[in-house]
Amino acid sequence: MDISMRAIVVSLPGRLSADLWQAMRGIVSVREYPAGATLFEQGNPASGVFIVESGQVRVVLRTAQSRTQLLEISGPGTILGLSETVSGEPYRVSAETSDPTTAAFVPREEFVSFLRDHSDYCMQVVQLLSEDLHSLYHKFRNISAHPGRPRLRPADEQLN
Repeated sequence: MDISMRAIVVSLPGRLSADLWQAMRGIVSVREYPAGATLFEQGNPASGVFIVESGQVRVVLRTAQSRTQLLEISGPGTILGLSETVSGEPYRVSAETSDPTTAAFVPREEFVSFLRDHSDYCMQVVQLLSEDLHSLYHKFRNISAHPGRPRLRPADEQLN
């Protein structure tokens, strides 16, 4: 891990801790993606987690009407696909790069094996999952606080 990633991880609350990132170093492969690349697609089997090192990733939800709803824009230090990788369920959303992005990838089997072998890091992963759940809860609570006919949102508008 280079110095810049260590600084990113330490400075962002709710993201991977520097010690967890360092411990995972041996199972991570770093990849560069051009703008518009797909890291993972909603409905596909979870292949692993992605940790954004640089650039931005759009997390989107594909609706039944074949529309795309922007849920959030994730930046450096963000771990994506964690819930699905731990549960073994298909990805519930899609992740697409908005500009050239560098992301570390940990295959599902290696990540799960890492957690089995390093139980001391399991609580950090549980905390990340809990923060994701609370964030999602607050987004939908804000949406439901505005009753009435749902408005049609532009595809690039992020939910609260």
